[in-house]
Amino acid sequence: MGRRWRDGRGKLVVQRTDGASVPLPLEIATSYRARTKGLLGRDSVDGAMLLSPASGVHTFRMRMAIDVAYLDRRLRVIAVRTMKPGRMGLPRFRSRHVLEAEAGAMAGWGLTVGAVVDVEAEGGVS
Repeated sequence: MGRRWRDGRGKLVVQRTDGASVPLPLEIATSYRARTKGLLGRDSVDGAMLLSPASGVHTFRMRMAIDVAYLDRRLRVIAVRTMKPGRMGLPRFRSRHVLEAEAGAMAGWGLTVGAVVDVEAEGGVS
């Protein structure tokens, strides 16, 4: 059974591979319009943005480099990449959701391949 959220805000909890938990502010983009806009036109982001459903992203017309984490249906990280503006990321076959954050942020959170995240939406899951 897939997870469905609504556009809005919430909290991202990173379950690091060393057992520690890191809570972070989260923006959720699930509608076509919100996913298409993503982080375009921004100079920074507080925490992370979740795009769902998504299996790939691009950074055309972005002002900043970003970290991208591809998540499977169980919210386990299957790949993490840093992308400069003007790039096209390859879609990941098993990816169902994508997290975006400022470049370098994910390493600081301990978000690596194999880590699991939890999404706590303010409006809940539908």
